[in-house]
Amino acid sequence: MAVELKKPPVAGGVTPLATKKPGADQAHTDSGATFVPDQSRAERTRSFDLDAFPVPNGREEDWRFTPVKELADLFQPAPTEGEKYRQDVNAPAGVKTSKVPADDERLGQVGTPGDRAAAVAWNAKDQATIVKIPSGTELGEAVRVVLTASDEARINRHVLIEAGHHSKAIVALTHEGSARLTGNVEISAGDGADLTVVTIQEWDDEAVQLDQHDILVGRDARVRHIAITLGGKVVRLSTNVRYAGPGGSVECLGVYFTDAGQHQEHRLFVDHEPVHCTSNVEYRGALQGDGAHSVWVGDVLIRAAAHATDTYELNRNLVLTDGARADSVPNLEIETGEIVGAGHASATGRFDDEQLFYLQARGIPEHEARRLVVHGFFAGIINRIGLPGTQAHLMARIEKELADSIDSAFEPAAAATR
Repeated sequence: MAVELKKPPVAGGVTPLATKKPGADQAHTDSGATFVPDQSRAERTRSFDLDAFPVPNGREEDWRFTPVKELADLFQPAPTEGEKYRQDVNAPAGVKTSKVPADDERLGQVGTPGDRAAAVAWNAKDQATIVKIPSGTELGEAVRVVLTASDEARINRHVLIEAGHHSKAIVALTHEGSARLTGNVEISAGDGADLTVVTIQEWDDEAVQLDQHDILVGRDARVRHIAITLGGKVVRLSTNVRYAGPGGSVECLGVYFTDAGQHQEHRLFVDHEPVHCTSNVEYRGALQGDGAHSVWVGDVLIRAAAHATDTYELNRNLVLTDGARADSVPNLEIETGEIVGAGHASATGRFDDEQLFYLQARGIPEHEARRLVVHGFFAGIINRIGLPGTQAHLMARIEKELADSIDSAFEPAAAATR
């Protein structure tokens, strides 16, 4: 059932996505009268009502890649085990941070749950964290939100990040330890703001995270969303982008290193409706070990009113060993021909033989040449985070993962020569 959008004024010059009426779905609405078929990505159910989402069985389009049998407990509401985790917020002077009750009116203005897990998190949360960067403020250091959990703590997390108009900031969300987390992160960039949000998943091997991130980009604002996934048994991150006015720009970047037995899934939906907006999506992943499975789904919708849109999405996967699987699904819906450009690309393969030959021809052993190729594969995104200390830490973590893979691959050959 579709509902009429309400549009009360909210901070940053943006409007909420949908009403909080239980059972309400968000209809696909256009500025014009263009009809969009039912299979459009924009037609998916969005609701604060848990009953609007049946428990997934794995046959649904949105869940067909996900190991839903391992997630049954996360599809049912359960209280947060507060004694098993902590969330520390470190912010420079001028940033306002607060913990608010679950029914705070500022929550739910940017995003609405788009699947069963996000609806569970919305309905089961007991509080939320708000990070507010005042208008006109330019931060000299990052805001850091670090969530540390133990004993597979059940967590229903909600974070709201608000960047006031013409502010500039970096916010880093880090996840460590062991948890079974469902969560929602709302990100609002006011007019003319420049906001970077980095989400880092460095979970222990048994952790599970089902997270939804919703981004609302103000007029002439710039947002970078960077997802780094380097741990966890199952990590599924869904990122949705909308524009509140013309001239907005979004860059969604991602890196993932998927080990044996891990499932790492990244889903994006970029919804273009205002004019003169841009989006660029680039995700890169490496996989190693038996049962390693990565999923990347990138959906871009250019609505009939979105003239002068410029968009591109790219996913590249590097398979390091046998037994690993990468699924990559780019989708593009275009309702108007009045655009600057739109495209997508996806590639999955093993080491580039030409690069390896080039390096070995210059006297670099194959063992080291492989390290250099993968290092360069990831560095192009890691080095764009804007946090030198974090970049160095993440590259060191990737180097360790890579060293374990390459060393194990070369051990039989080395043994044979002894």
